[in-house]
Amino acid sequence: MNALLDHDPTAVAIPVTPLCTGQVEPWLAAQPEATRRWIGALGFTAQPGTWCAIPGADGALSRVLAGAPAYEDLYALAHLPYALPDGVYRLELPPFVRDVPAAAFERAALGFALGAYAFTRYRAPKRAPARLVLPREVMRAHVDRLAAAVYAVRDLVNTPTEDMGPADLETAARKLGEAHGARVQAVVGDELLARNFPAIHAVGRASHRAPRLIELEWGDSAHPRVALVGKGVCFDTGGLDLKPADGMRWMKKDMGGAAHAIALAGLVMDARLPVRLKLLVPAVENAIGPEAFRPGEVIKTRAGLSVEIDNTDAEGRVVLGDALAYAGEAKPELIIDFATLTGAARIALGPELPALFSNREDEASRFQAASRAVQDPVWPMPLWKPYGSMLDSIVADFANSGPSRMAGSITAALYLDRFVVPTIPWLHLDTYAWNEIDRPGRPRGGEAQGMRAAFAFLRERFAA
Repeated sequence: MNALLDHDPTAVAIPVTPLCTGQVEPWLAAQPEATRRWIGALGFTAQPGTWCAIPGADGALSRVLAGAPAYEDLYALAHLPYALPDGVYRLELPPFVRDVPAAAFERAALGFALGAYAFTRYRAPKRAPARLVLPREVMRAHVDRLAAAVYAVRDLVNTPTEDMGPADLETAARKLGEAHGARVQAVVGDELLARNFPAIHAVGRASHRAPRLIELEWGDSAHPRVALVGKGVCFDTGGLDLKPADGMRWMKKDMGGAAHAIALAGLVMDARLPVRLKLLVPAVENAIGPEAFRPGEVIKTRAGLSVEIDNTDAEGRVVLGDALAYAGEAKPELIIDFATLTGAARIALGPELPALFSNREDEASRFQAASRAVQDPVWPMPLWKPYGSMLDSIVADFANSGPSRMAGSITAALYLDRFVVPTIPWLHLDTYAWNEIDRPGRPRGGEAQGMRAAFAFLRERFAA
């Protein structure tokens, strides 16, 4: 990333010393009187997200103190790239801090890179970020890989639908495939009917931009098969069950699941994990028009199950059903899907904590452990089978929604579960993919939530 520079002990760089609350006085004890008086005059106490510039005898910036919540915190340095004056900096821990694990340096470098993100497609950045010389403990390739994947999710989600429709998602997948020697194909428009993807076609047929199923395949056929699926609803009006204006305002982000799956596929391929990868993105717009699917219709699905449309605003699960059924046909050892699926998950867990569902408790536990290790939290939710009756239909095998507003994220996951082969381990992340407010390292707008956790989980599960 342009905010990170390779480790170079000879580089001319301004030292940045992170201090946690309570560490200012111990650090000052070894400093000259002028520095102690300067810090005292400024009242710097190392509160997280703050920083303090210390001038040298010539008046130039000689050192920066940065308030950090903890040395191992991902966002310890994330407030600095656009706060510090333009220049080159290096990390220098206080002399009384020892035995900091290498993972803490890696996490701090990643947080610095995430804090340097700016979405620049439609306007130039106000300034370049400060640059950090990486500590010797950090492998730049790994940090760059993770930061680039987060940037990719943010860029895809932040891009408005006029420039991020179904064909644009396909272009993103094709560019990724070309970079890694993967095979990419798409089933488009009425071909979806001929190829038995009727549910994807039903949701997307009203748009002037053709629906499609995007498929990327990569890896050695001798390796374990892994399928990644991402909900690619490029804009969601709610369909004929129209969303109110405030609910529709940010629906460009309803392809956030696809953004996660595409970026995760890039991580897997760039790291050359020993897996046979299949990426599937059902890409549609849920539009209003003469061809829009209607409440009360019964639609066919690839799995042979009939679905009554109770609500056209529960369209994401409908397109995912066809994709999950198709993913299972290859008999992978694991399926992971990402989707901005339900407001109910946000009500239950808030905007920062993706809901994790799985048909295997042990896999969910391993995934959550991986999420904690990389500070990319998720929270397991129950795939509570008795709630499946909330999707009962009197004319079809089941409905895509129901009359009750209770347990909305669970019933959505239960809908998807009907399209997953029971013998295949499956993980479903209901993620918000969005930051409501600006915070260090987490700017307002599109966000990767659960993707780094998924990569850590895959690295551990399919280690070479």
